[in-house]
Amino acid sequence: MIEVRNVTKNFRNVTALRSLNVSFGENRIYGLLGRNGAGKSTLLNLMTNRLIPTEGFLYLDGFPLTENDRVLGKIFCMSENTLYEPSVRVERIFKWTAMFYPAFDTAYAAALAEKFGLDTRKKVGQLSTGYRSIFKLVLTLASGAEYLLFDEPVLGLDANHRQLFYEELLARYSKRPCTVILSTHLIEEIASLIEHVVIIKDGRILLDRPAEEIHNMGFTVSGKKDEVEKWCAGKNILGSQEIGGLMLAHILGRRSDIPASLTATPLDLQQLFIHLTNS
Repeated sequence: MIEVRNVTKNFRNVTALRSLNVSFGENRIYGLLGRNGAGKSTLLNLMTNRLIPTEGFLYLDGFPLTENDRVLGKIFCMSENTLYEPSVRVERIFKWTAMFYPAFDTAYAAALAEKFGLDTRKKVGQLSTGYRSIFKLVLTLASGAEYLLFDEPVLGLDANHRQLFYEELLARYSKRPCTVILSTHLIEEIASLIEHVVIIKDGRILLDRPAEEIHNMGFTVSGKKDEVEKWCAGKNILGSQEIGGLMLAHILGRRSDIPASLTATPLDLQQLFIHLTNS
């Protein structure tokens, strides 16, 4: 388990994280969500010792994370930024990674590269934005680490490659369970993958709940506009959309006495996120 206890991180006059407390348990897929500048990347960089907290402590399985190579070897983080030397070939970085991560699966990395169409003979600097993301995805999935951290993992990927990544992530998770933390703005695409949701706003934890509980926090009703408006009167409406004479409304609260003329479905995670982070 990764534990973050009372962590504050300051950058000169900016406080990126404020007395933050959160934990990430074993063998679960987490969605780490937040608007730009909320503190997501700062938190991931603290977990991997790329940053040092101004105040507070981070632990992995009870051991301090800061400047502790023994436990840091259990974590592999795919950063939004490319931290690799542009003049080095991809295949060479695979070999280097295997030196620092003994569980790195070279054969699996090669198979993934082939699936994604990644030419491992190319230098990092020759890769497009999308293929730089693919290169880092392959490294992370093949690392063999117990904690896989992804910061904007599908940056520059087309729909086909994004779908392939989600499939390979689930396959890796099923074959060898681990803790996965996904930080992304594509909430709709990962909603079906994640088991636990952590939302950060202004450097603080706004929501920390299992995905199943979040689905029970509200619901969506749809039907004829006049009927939806009449039924929703006085209820806590997160937002709504209109298409012709039809209306769809997102409601915060428990379902009760919904007329047969309306259709009710579970609350959309993205709608809840928009509501919470706009408030």
